[in-house]
Amino acid sequence: PYRAPHHTASAVALVGGGSSPRPGEISLAHRGVLFLDELPEFDRKVLEVLREPMESGEIVISRANTRVTFPARFQVVAAMNPCPCGYEGHPDIACRCSAQQVLRYQSRLSGPLMDRFDMHVGVPVQDGRTLLRPEKGETSSAEVRDRVSRLRTLQHQRGALNAELAGDALHQACALDSEGETLLEQAMGRLGLSARALHRVLRVSRTIADLAGAERVEKAHLVEALGYRLQSGAESG
Repeated sequence: PYRAPHHTASAVALVGGGSSPRPGEISLAHRGVLFLDELPEFDRKVLEVLREPMESGEIVISRANTRVTFPARFQVVAAMNPCPCGYEGHPDIACRCSAQQVLRYQSRLSGPLMDRFDMHVGVPVQDGRTLLRPEKGETSSAEVRDRVSRLRTLQHQRGALNAELAGDALHQACALDSEGETLLEQAMGRLGLSARALHRVLRVSRTIADLAGAERVEKAHLVEALGYRLQSGAESG
């Protein structure tokens, strides 16, 4: 399933509820994608209700005489502008926002919420030539699907999908050599990575290693995974 609620959606619409509890968008996106466009435009209180189900994979709705648990193991994909006018960092168009306005805009998203995203990827501005004459990428979406399918089979053979690795299974699948451990320890100190962010970096690096056909997570895989978190600025959580 693919769900893309508008940024005016209420907390009940997103997580479910009502006098007779019904599932919300996160449960309708179970085992699929929940796309949140214009992420900072959502009410902050609405976004905060996503934090627990993003971790637990379910949502519990309690009422006076009933308690209902809905499944909610979804993948969140979100998009946002860098600032209110949309031109912060643009190579040719000057941003009209003050530093305070940019900070206030980006602060609509709490640190703990952003900490739950595996990757924070900046999308650079593309010029007209690039858009009109795009470089040839993947031959077909079918090839991408086959590659993903092979990786999912590999991960199931290992015991669980990388996104679901936790505890001992996570450390066994992402066992690091001394160089990798040193790099990750330094990154935690310098970037202020939380324990949650550390585990997410390990899962992403394991996936990068799988894509490269590597048996172990190596330094290069960790560097790439860390790079996906650096693009959003400072960590918190």
